[in-house]
Order: sequence, then C-alpha cells, then structure tokens
Amino acid sequence: MDILVLGSGGREHAICASLVASPLSDKVYVAPGNGGTAQIACNVALDIGDGAAVAGFAEEHGIGLVVIGPEAPLVAGVADVVREAGIPCFGPGAAGARIEGSKTFSKHLMDTYGLPTAAYGSFDDEASALAYLDEHPAPIVIKADGLAAGKGVVVASDDAEARAAVEDCFSGRFGSAGATVVIEEMLRGPECSILAFIDGKDIRVMAPSQDHKRAYEGDTGPNTGGMGVYSPVPIVTAEEQVAMEDIMRRTLEGMRAEGIDYRGCLYGGFMLTDEGPKLLEFNCRFGDPETQVVLPRLKSDLVEVMLATAEQRLADVTLEWRDEWAVSVVLASEGYPTSYEKGFAITGLEDASALPGITLYHAGTKRTDQGGFVTSGGRVLNVTALGDSFEAARDLAYQAVGLIDFEGRWFRSDIGARALRGRSSWDA
Repeated sequence: MDILVLGSGGREHAICASLVASPLSDKVYVAPGNGGTAQIACNVALDIGDGAAVAGFAEEHGIGLVVIGPEAPLVAGVADVVREAGIPCFGPGAAGARIEGSKTFSKHLMDTYGLPTAAYGSFDDEASALAYLDEHPAPIVIKADGLAAGKGVVVASDDAEARAAVEDCFSGRFGSAGATVVIEEMLRGPECSILAFIDGKDIRVMAPSQDHKRAYEGDTGPNTGGMGVYSPVPIVTAEEQVAMEDIMRRTLEGMRAEGIDYRGCLYGGFMLTDEGPKLLEFNCRFGDPETQVVLPRLKSDLVEVMLATAEQRLADVTLEWRDEWAVSVVLASEGYPTSYEKGFAITGLEDASALPGITLYHAGTKRTDQGGFVTSGGRVLNVTALGDSFEAARDLAYQAVGLIDFEGRWFRSDIGARALRGRSSWDA
C-alpha cells in the first residue's frame, strides 16, 4: 500500500525508515519531510495542520494509511477528518490528543483514575498562581497548559525563577498555550519513557527508553526536545517495568471510560521515585528522540502494527524485539534550544553511515541541489547505534559522532554515562 507520513523531524525519518523496510509498503510520502526522508521517500508540500488538505491528498493518491507524527496536527483534529474520509489513520483524534494538548486535562485524567503523579495546581490567572507559589516554595515545576513547542516547561530551582516562569506564561509569550498554568511538585529520580500502541480497545507496550532533556553536560541547562536517548534502560527494575505497563493499561481504561477512542501511540513520561514510578506527562504521539532507538529494536513489521492499530485489530498483534541495545546521540546547532543559525554544510555523513550498526536519522537538515546536506534546524542529526551491549552501542555512537562535522556543531558527551554508573548516580 501507499502511505502518507506527516512531519519533518528525526522521529518521522525513523518512522519512514521502518515503513519503507516493510514488504507491505509501496510508495511512502512524507509531508513536508526533511533531507533524510528525501533519500528514502517522496517529500511533498502539504499543510499538515489542514485536515481537509491531508484527507484530499490521501484520497487523490490512493493512500492506504496516514501516519501523523507531530502533536500539533493531532491536537487540531486532523486524524478525525482523515478517518471521516474512510482512510485508516495512525494517530488519535482531537479528544484523545488533549492528553498532550492540555496539561490540566491530563492531570485531571490522572487524578480521576488513580494514576500516580506529582501534586499540582492549575490556574487561569497570574495572581492565583503566584499565591500558590507563596505556599509551595521551589524547587517546583511550572508548565504552560497547552502546546508550546517544547519550551513551556521550567524546572525552577529557586522562588525567583518560579515566579518569573509564571509571569512569562501569562505575559503572552506562548500565546493561548500559556493562558492556563500548571504548577507541580518536583519529583526526584531517574526518568523513563514508555511508548505504547493503542487501538481504542487493546494496548501493546513498547520497550522502555531514557531521554536526556537538559541541554548541557551533567543534566544541566534548559530543557530541550532531547539531546540523546537509549533503549532498553538498564536501571529499570522488573517491578518498575510491571508498574509502568500497568499504569499505561489503566490509562487506556480511563480514556475508554471517558468515551475517547484513542488509536495511535501513547507516550508515558515517568519519574522513578522511591515510592514507585509516577507520571510526569503524557504525549499523544511517538517521542522524539525515543523513536530513534525504539523502532530500530522492533522486529515486528511496523506497517502491520500501525494498520492494525488504526483498524482496531491490535489484539492479533504480538510485538517482537531485537536483543541489541540502542544508543542515539543528538548533534545540535550552536545556540539550540533558543536561537541558532542555519545553512551550514554537513560533512562526514557517508563515513559515519558506513560503520556497521550505525543509522543516521535526519532531524533538521535540507538537501542541496548538489546532493549534499546543510543544517536547517536546532536538532540536526540523531546518530543511532545498535550493539550487543550498552557499552558497545554507546562507544559506536560516539565513534560515528566524531566523523560528522558542521559549523556550530555541538552535542552532549555524557549520554548514558549515569546509567553506566548505576542507580546511585541519581541520588547524588
């Protein structure tokens, strides 16, 4: 069948790579795609936030499956329009996408169905939010309620930073996304991400992964979309894994009780606290960069799994996984996650790709007329390695990183370092 993927990041490149590898796929279109997807699929110009435009393209080109990567078109209800046109779609409708589109809704769902999470307050005006801070001193977490392109969360280490974050939200910086603010207790411990395929009735949980969200070495600096990731997660105990999978299943039950027909990927972000795993957030789609290590480890045919999810046949699917470890390091543009320049030539891609076990997922690249690549985003490349051990995969990833260059290139050299030192490194 022909498939249409919506999105332009490293996540979408990873999804496309798995879809293209399936014998069930014919032509794969990506809207708008990037330099990497252009090598393996057909990039097309399409307004991915316009449900009618997406459905129209799918009908005109005989698309058998639409896969929606980013959160914005999901929150906008694009999946609803595509399904109404009779086209199978991987991605929740607007009702389900609220689990990411509104942090207040997400916390309400957690409260209502007894899903463990941080204590919180939700506020529609600045005065009430600041008054709450007076009673709940830092460290504390401030979140814009809506979608803010990954920039609406501040982990405030002192009261002044917390108040500034609240004022920033209500200043209009994030538009309507900051009109409501959620203030949360700061949980402590290592983080872990769990992704799951959900077809509205059944759930298939994927392998765990661990992202590195802070920009700088030692997990310091501002939050980013993610600077590196690995899967599986060596510090997760069997009991914690069972607990997280149970929470994901109970989340499906809660959404069903709310009348939500959720079909797509559900992302659960967890903190592994001394009291057990607690939810930090939900996302209504595959994580980025988690996808870039989870999908390379998936042996099952992704087209088959996604189509079964879209058509509510997930009960017939069993996920199979490769034994290898996966580690991915993000190469970013200098200045990310704030301001950065674009258009710098990227070298060394062929040499890095030639290393056995290495896959390069393009996130912010553009292909030139001469066939080369230049930078076009903050996160430029995901350098993903598969290895027989965590150490082997990590070493291979950094070997490949050393072969790639562009002006302003930077990366964290400590991806996975704390996991190698063990659980105690998070208690320091």
